[in-house]
Amino acid sequence: MTGARPGPTIASIASELGLSVPTVSKVLNGRADVAAATRDRVEAALEKHQYRRRRPATVPPDSGLIDLVFHRLGSAWSMEIIRGVEDAAAELRTSVILSELGGEHRPPARWLDTTVARPPLGVLLVAANLSESQHQQLDRRGIPYVVIDTDGEPPADVASVGSDNWNGGLQATRHLLALGHRRIAMITGPWKMLCSRARVDGFRSAHEEAGAVVDPALVREGNFYVEAGFEQGLELLSLPDRPTAVFAGSDMQALGVLRAAHQLGLRVPEDVSVVGYDDLPLASWVGPPLTTVRQPLREMGAAATQILLDIARGRSPKVRRLNLSTELVVRESTAPPA
Repeated sequence: MTGARPGPTIASIASELGLSVPTVSKVLNGRADVAAATRDRVEAALEKHQYRRRRPATVPPDSGLIDLVFHRLGSAWSMEIIRGVEDAAAELRTSVILSELGGEHRPPARWLDTTVARPPLGVLLVAANLSESQHQQLDRRGIPYVVIDTDGEPPADVASVGSDNWNGGLQATRHLLALGHRRIAMITGPWKMLCSRARVDGFRSAHEEAGAVVDPALVREGNFYVEAGFEQGLELLSLPDRPTAVFAGSDMQALGVLRAAHQLGLRVPEDVSVVGYDDLPLASWVGPPLTTVRQPLREMGAAATQILLDIARGRSPKVRRLNLSTELVVRESTAPPA
């Protein structure tokens, strides 16, 4: 009986390419002192032979680190996720480092080079994802990654943690419709992000359920930040037939809408109702306190951390795709239309 064919090794790949074992090892470890052409040849061979570095069966609980990667840092939204990740990582005696992509949703090559050279136990990507090539390069090196609040559909073998964005959009809009509003505006997040599209779908579904019509002119694209809420809020609330309510795709955009209403001399909620999304700590402190959809950001960060460390330590996570529930929190920024 013939034995199983052995898998590829660094030595066999080096021999095939006519290179030294240290050269192939340098490419695997993200070292910069390898010529670009040589690096490309090695990467192609690694992919051709489906080389995968074995993960250790056990990893000491206090070793290694997690790379937490945001497409953009600096908001209260990102701080909630960071707290959830750090709480879970500290409990598991693991350190966290932060990376930021300058607003891009795909990491640049320099990020991958740094990550491979480090390397971390695993990577958490927030509102970002990898290209197929980047995915393969991390996989070959035994570096798992998990996506939080993905900007699109991740590959089937990549774990993800998010929240029920469709239901969040549905709950917020049902609330406004139940109050009697029929001319409701929505300021979304970026159209290309899956969570934005899901919230808009929930918004539309609530209208259909109530037999109400969505005015396409009242659905505007934002970017989840306060400036977009202010700019779009000014435009919407300056219309001759202005909306009686605005559903903002984030609490930060809702703050911008509140500022726009104040600048135009409109009272909230007497003249216009405003609903946010996320339920950041500041939502209960603004004037008036903000009605919003609670997105469990800390819980999302903690759950993703646990899944990532399970994979990194050779365990099979209980679930690879997790969508946590959302909840409408009614405060003082919504009321029946005048």
